[in-house]
Amino acid sequence: MINSVYINGLGAISPQETFSADSFLKNIIDYNQKYLEIIPPVYKEYIDPKALRRMSKIVRMGVASGFMALKQANIEIPDAINTGTGLGCQADTEKFLQTMIDNDETLLNPSSFIQSTHNTIGGQIALAIGCNNYNMAYVHRTFSFETALLDSMMMITEGTAKNVLVGGVDEITEESYYIRAKIGHLKNEAEQSSNILNSKTIGALCGEGAAFAVVSDSKTETSYCKIDGVSMFYKPVDTLEIAAKITSFLQEHNLTPQDIDFVISGFNGDIEYDGIYRMINEKIFEHSGLGMYKNLCGEYDTSSAFATWMAANILKFKEIPSEIIIKKPLNKVKRVLIYNQFHNVNHSIILMSEC
Repeated sequence: MINSVYINGLGAISPQETFSADSFLKNIIDYNQKYLEIIPPVYKEYIDPKALRRMSKIVRMGVASGFMALKQANIEIPDAINTGTGLGCQADTEKFLQTMIDNDETLLNPSSFIQSTHNTIGGQIALAIGCNNYNMAYVHRTFSFETALLDSMMMITEGTAKNVLVGGVDEITEESYYIRAKIGHLKNEAEQSSNILNSKTIGALCGEGAAFAVVSDSKTETSYCKIDGVSMFYKPVDTLEIAAKITSFLQEHNLTPQDIDFVISGFNGDIEYDGIYRMINEKIFEHSGLGMYKNLCGEYDTSSAFATWMAANILKFKEIPSEIIIKKPLNKVKRVLIYNQFHNVNHSIILMSEC
């Protein structure tokens, strides 16, 4: 059994104003566009301006959010850095491939290729703080953040680490948006982000973002909450199997669905797949509150990292923004379950509780 871990520091950059540690989603922005882009902080407050010039957008937001989490947790050098990303540095990858075409595969500048690898974010954080410890990047599509989190929890349980920086980061580019919209994964037209529950079209409202947490083996004065477990399952046959998987996961933690005060589900505006969340809520979580999060950040492979940031703040501040509530919780929120899936293929659950 994997031990619970404490979130002792958080950092997030998203389409919302999420970089302040003193407030929690006070001014939620409602978008009406094809995809949601991040609101950048003043990066020079977190990153050396000389290094900043050489960083692409995804590297900037990943490094800055990682630094935010470390600063909150009062940790200078973590015992490990685990980063999840579904598609990595897309802009740099596109730039390198375009240069190959333009130069007929000759006289290529390696900089774009070096900066396009999926482990760039974790590597840049380590270089900036002088961390020579364990550093891993997980690229498992919509399981990327969950796998990084699972590795972090296993390291802490085994005693090989006490403080781990873990996060998820993905960006959207015009090129990748149009490719995924063409195959029906993303919406072709602008969509009101506050209205995704009522969407009648296929495809998700797309987004991007970065969220990092320092997870530790002990509680400190900066602790937000606990992460008690994470689980993933692949291509369930039907909603009965999904319900059985979630119920079994809760039983492993000596809980029942009635013990979950609030469920944060990954509604993304896709009329073909959002019904899964509604059916699961009706089958096993009829006594729990229900919320969403992708109306704030959009759909991307590591959006569950943003959901984790949001759940941690709910458990710390004891308040839930009205914009994310679908069904109000009956009780004070002490336990939160994050449930996410994409196209009924990759399903993940993260269990969190107050500390």
